[in-house]
Amino acid sequence: MTLDPHEQLPDHDHPPDAPPMPRVRRARTSPPWWFALPAMLLFAFVVLVPSARGVYYAFTDWDGLDPHFSFIGLDNFSEMFRDADATQAIWHTLLIAVSITVVQNAVGLLLALGVNTAIKSRNLLRVFLFAPAVITPIVTAYLWRNLLGPDGAVNSLLGAVGLDGWEQDWLGSPDLALWAVVGVIVWQFAGYSMVIFLAGLQSVPREVHEAAAIDGAGAVRRFWSVTRPLLAPAFTINLMLSIIGGIKLFDQVYALTGGGPGHATDTLSTLIYKDAFTLGEFGYSIALAVVLTIVVAVVSTGQYAALSRSERAAS
Repeated sequence: MTLDPHEQLPDHDHPPDAPPMPRVRRARTSPPWWFALPAMLLFAFVVLVPSARGVYYAFTDWDGLDPHFSFIGLDNFSEMFRDADATQAIWHTLLIAVSITVVQNAVGLLLALGVNTAIKSRNLLRVFLFAPAVITPIVTAYLWRNLLGPDGAVNSLLGAVGLDGWEQDWLGSPDLALWAVVGVIVWQFAGYSMVIFLAGLQSVPREVHEAAAIDGAGAVRRFWSVTRPLLAPAFTINLMLSIIGGIKLFDQVYALTGGGPGHATDTLSTLIYKDAFTLGEFGYSIALAVVLTIVVAVVSTGQYAALSRSERAAS
């Protein structure tokens, strides 16, 4: 057989390259952004636009009814710092928020440690301690308003055990009313903090505690060196919820004392309500609401940054 000079024998050791595969178009792994457009438009219509309009009213003298009002600039905000009731309400708001945060989380942690043991009634105790958290706050407030009244069950109980000198007008005394409000809120939500701490405690490996015990660490040392760092996420959640809830507090304060006696328990939220719906100063009340929003945003952001930093350091 004669081969053409330019013809080559097939190379059996190196077969010809396979034909290139057709390019397959990569499927989309995420839905288009416009799927979220209806929800974004609804959120803007319901939340963003009214909020922006409300911020505008904070710079006016609007009374809530008259369609004619004037733009007064920063007068409402400057008046706020000259108003003794407003500065007192800001102080009460911060005092209540800090007190609730400290006491509620301390009590919740102790309760969580108590029901995280092997006692037989632990499940019943968990339900019993968490039950107040599911009651409507306004119902709880009216319940304690009757219990703490001059002729309420608390004073009756103190008199029955011979502690007549301890009987007080708990909600009518300017010196006690604020702390009575704090006590009611801690009573209701300590169980809520307990559940979050309990979830964190149950996620701690038992082997870690056993190893620490073998090394000779006592109960307090094991909690501080082993359990506490692993509870950092639970601390972050609880502290965030309690501080923000304390700053925005309204229902319980208004139902228990109405901000009284006098202005002894007024917070920013109760003062906003009174200025808007009792005095008709909507522009001024919205300015107070703007300040409250800024306080919540600054405190929550700073707290989250600090707690996240400590949580990363603990892990």
